[in-house]
Amino acid sequence: MDGLRRALGRLSLLYALIFLSFGLLHAGIAFGPVREPVIVPAAIVETLCAGAMFAGAYGVLAERAWAWDGLIYSHAAALGGVLMGILALALGAGPSSALLSWYHSVIAVLLATGLAGSFYVSRVRGATAPGSADRGATAPGSADSRRPRRRGPR
Repeated sequence: MDGLRRALGRLSLLYALIFLSFGLLHAGIAFGPVREPVIVPAAIVETLCAGAMFAGAYGVLAERAWAWDGLIYSHAAALGGVLMGILALALGAGPSSALLSWYHSVIAVLLATGLAGSFYVSRVRGATAPGSADRGATAPGSADSRRPRRRGPR
């Protein structure tokens, strides 16, 4: 689980840098021969996605208590931003290019995979958390969960 945590943290950092790069491209800053049309709303959304991914990567790599929740929220927020960009391009709201189409497709798949991995680990981690068997937790819908609990002295 620790290896997956580190991998997702490093990938989140990489995704943040990619979002930041495309945010700069949409702000009109060219990287050598790579240029993209200036789209201010896209630059804003990609900068916000970069901030969310940096926060998620920080939480995981610094081993904060909120790390897994941070990964889920940051991946979900960034995926929402990417899907909004895909929808905007599909509706013709801005100029499109082959690089933008490729970028949106690839980053959407990567973010969805990271989100699925984060959900998986948070579920497995919750089931195997220390003391989870000692708390008397029962599965929803089981006979034990439907039995009323007594409170107070008998």
